[in-house]
Amino acid sequence: MNIGIIAHNSKKVLIEDFCIAYKNILIKHSVYATGTTGRRIEDVTSLKVHKFLAGSIGGDKQFMEMVERQDLDLVILFYNPVMIDESEPDIMSIVRRCDQYNIPCATNIATAELLILGLARGDLDWRLNLK
Repeated sequence: MNIGIIAHNSKKVLIEDFCIAYKNILIKHSVYATGTTGRRIEDVTSLKVHKFLAGSIGGDKQFMEMVERQDLDLVILFYNPVMIDESEPDIMSIVRRCDQYNIPCATNIATAELLILGLARGDLDWRLNLK
């Protein structure tokens, strides 16, 4: 399955730790991320990450296009809700699109862990019937 990951600057370390913790699950899937986040994930995990541009220079739009084509099966978006920065990807637009296309989406570590463990159990296999 295709997993999309975005993390705002203040959440980069958290997404790195998440990917380290769940590397054995992520390695079985295709990971897509905005540029800086993708590079940081690759650096700490040695996973192959398909990287878009940095979010601030269009990577968020490339990410959104994948959502709209329903080419992502799971999305993880870590952001800091008290530090919204206009140069960061527009999280709410991505969440709305995920809801529109029934793509499971996590915006915090607790939900991300539930989704990634569900992915490992096969709980998201229903998405394979959509393709």
